[in-house]
Amino acid sequence: MRVVVIGATGNVGTSVLGALEREPQVASVLGLARRLPAAAFATTFAKATFAAADVTSDDLLPHLDGADAVVHLAWLIQPSRDKATLARTNVLGSQRVFDAAIAAGVRALVVASSIGVYSPGPGAQPVDESWPREGVRASWYSRHKVELERRLDVLEAEHAPLRIVRLRPAFSLKRGAASEQRRLFLGPFVPTPLLKPGRVPFFPDVPGLRVQVVHTDDVGEAYRLAVVRDVRGAFNVATEPVLSPRDLADVLGARTLPVPARAARMLAGAAWLARLQPTSPDWVDLALGVPVLDATRARAELGWEPRWTAPDAVREWFAAVHDAAGLPTPPLAPGHELDELTTGVGGRENL
Repeated sequence: MRVVVIGATGNVGTSVLGALEREPQVASVLGLARRLPAAAFATTFAKATFAAADVTSDDLLPHLDGADAVVHLAWLIQPSRDKATLARTNVLGSQRVFDAAIAAGVRALVVASSIGVYSPGPGAQPVDESWPREGVRASWYSRHKVELERRLDVLEAEHAPLRIVRLRPAFSLKRGAASEQRRLFLGPFVPTPLLKPGRVPFFPDVPGLRVQVVHTDDVGEAYRLAVVRDVRGAFNVATEPVLSPRDLADVLGARTLPVPARAARMLAGAAWLARLQPTSPDWVDLALGVPVLDATRARAELGWEPRWTAPDAVREWFAAVHDAAGLPTPPLAPGHELDELTTGVGGRENL
């Protein structure tokens, strides 16, 4: 098989490349990204080559021509203050990928959806892939994922021979993505020496907060299986257990600090408006609104089994933020604190 991975140098993309590298059915992989990775990263893959392409403007057809499968991961989370730029990549850029895949005659399209596509759930009861997909309406991220899937619905109806797979993972963490995620969600002013198990003084205990995570390498394995197996439709990808604020505090060796949901949103909003952190306050709405995922279908039909537990993934990630860990690709490289300040906190693109 020849596989094209669009958005190959980010958190999920780098794990997908690693999983495809180990897959005997895959002969070659083309990794597309807006910015090319360092040679030190590119040369670690025997099957992969890389090319620069922007999903919003470049001709994608020459890159997809002759591919058996396309994995579409390209997505922007920043600049959080420029919703037009976010929509241009996340929604319109995705449509350009879908159009190019049809024109190239690819047989399989595997797309990164998210837990954020779902409507709020029934409390702690897990939901399967049939749960309504209206999203958390206060969240722009959720609205973009909903629109992405609506466009996939149209694609499925109009191009039945194309095998379309949607993966809906929980929040995906790994050591190599820690520096990027620190930039995306925490910003340059957070005292990273404290972000390590045993050093975090407290964790906010927000009523109704349930955190479901998955190690990104396990997500990469789910993508590999979706590429090579004859499956269609949506798959939830999440590990156990679901973590409460008390569970997270225990993982980090911290105390809990009660924080009302309204206060959490107000604090996040004030810090975002003051450019003290990059995360718009609707991420609080998203965190409190998404349901708990049931990943039974991924286990039964993909044969997916995670290697990392949720607490282990959280421990690794916090230690990696403390260590300023990353990978030699433009999105994942450590540092960039000066760029964050000079472009305005939350003003730097992550793709």
